[in-house]
Amino acid sequence: MILSVRNKRELQSVVRKILDHAAGGRIFAFYGTLGAGKTTIIKVFCEILGAADLVSSPTFTIVNEYRTVDGDSLYHIDFYRINKKDEVYDFGIEEYLSAGSYCFIEWPGIIDDMLPQGTIKVRITVGEDGERILNID
Repeated sequence: MILSVRNKRELQSVVRKILDHAAGGRIFAFYGTLGAGKTTIIKVFCEILGAADLVSSPTFTIVNEYRTVDGDSLYHIDFYRINKKDEVYDFGIEEYLSAGSYCFIEWPGIIDDMLPQGTIKVRITVGEDGERILNID
């Protein structure tokens, strides 16, 4: 599925389409250059899923856990600063991936081979006019 986003007002609708397309899938991997909008899109996912917490980039913390109004966990993971695969084992990536909670991963390239089958991959490219093209598989 390919979707385009021309402005932030369209994000709610686009994220709902992605969730429908995911058909219950809970692990999402986001690929794109710096500034492509990965964190911005993940904020909308968390908002739609009922996050009661402030959603922010986990670039320095690596993992942020948000709670929904129902008490469910949403995990937001950022591998931008991870240089070696051993580091992802140090903070227990397997537990996050197998928790059954929604898990949103930025810069997942280092763990591509660890992503479970059914992971929804969102590849974001930026057009010349700033439009975001989302290729979802």
